[in-house]
Amino acid sequence: MYAYVARRMITGVLMLILMSMITFVLFFASPVDPGRFACGKNCSPALIKQVDKAFGYDKSVVVQWKDFAVGVFKGRQYPEDPSLRKSAPELVSDCHAPCLGYSQVNLINVTTELKDKIPISGSIAVAAFLMWIIGGVGLGTIAALTKGSLIDRGLVGTSLVFYAFPTFWIGLFLLEFPAIKWGLVPIPNYISIADGGLWGWASNLFLPALTLALFYMAGYVRMTRAFVLESMSEDYLRTAKSKGLAPRKVLFKHTMRAALTPIVTMAGLDLASVLGGAVITETVFNYNGLGKLAVDSIATFDLPTVVGLVLLLAAFVIVANIVVDILYAFIDPRVRLG
Repeated sequence: MYAYVARRMITGVLMLILMSMITFVLFFASPVDPGRFACGKNCSPALIKQVDKAFGYDKSVVVQWKDFAVGVFKGRQYPEDPSLRKSAPELVSDCHAPCLGYSQVNLINVTTELKDKIPISGSIAVAAFLMWIIGGVGLGTIAALTKGSLIDRGLVGTSLVFYAFPTFWIGLFLLEFPAIKWGLVPIPNYISIADGGLWGWASNLFLPALTLALFYMAGYVRMTRAFVLESMSEDYLRTAKSKGLAPRKVLFKHTMRAALTPIVTMAGLDLASVLGGAVITETVFNYNGLGKLAVDSIATFDLPTVVGLVLLLAAFVIVANIVVDILYAFIDPRVRLG
């Protein structure tokens, strides 16, 4: 088991290193000079050259990636040029490890930017994840156990309706009616647990999380129903029933264990993608999380922030895959041999 986990972790680290290399090639090897956007529209060629030197854009992509990798483990100082740090000490910025770069647009370390946004996007993602897993798997199982009945058709039909609506429509509907017109829930405004307590934090997350949960839950209802029905048709389950095992034991010990294997894969990847920033949902509810930061950074061509966001999302996906692989080993011991 330990060897299995170690192999998956080593593979994840190698994938993250490869992802960082590809990201640097895509963004910093382009013919567009990053210093031009960092400096502004009316910058002279001499000033652009100075900006390139200050932030290391005049170096090759290989050297820039090496400096970035060193900064992740040891930290960096900006500007890159020592002479500029001496001549303008008030502009020196210490970027402690793990350093993901420096945003010339917002004049702040990328790591600091991400630290401020991660709790917001993470709160929405975790709350939505719990909603759609509990609701999707539970309702999907009920639909499978009542196959062909009115309950089954109602659950599947309702899930298709929610799956057809885009998240921005669901978000606007929930914001307009339950929050603004009917006053059933407070208008969402992110409050940390430290500032508003557990209830204030959860109540303000309810509508954004529900917006995402309704969309994802619709898919999980249909997928869970299909996997449970497929598992129930296996020969070993018919044998278990013929031996007189209680229906509840057959369901939870045998049927659900087999049906949850593909659900775990879906859940891990979906959670990782939502953690990277639910752009539309955060925009609708005016939550200043990773999604909004990504949109603003792309609009202003803030390459260091974009690179940091891409690598952070890649880390989420890789970690989610490692966790899924480990869960696989517990759900199905045969996976440990792979």
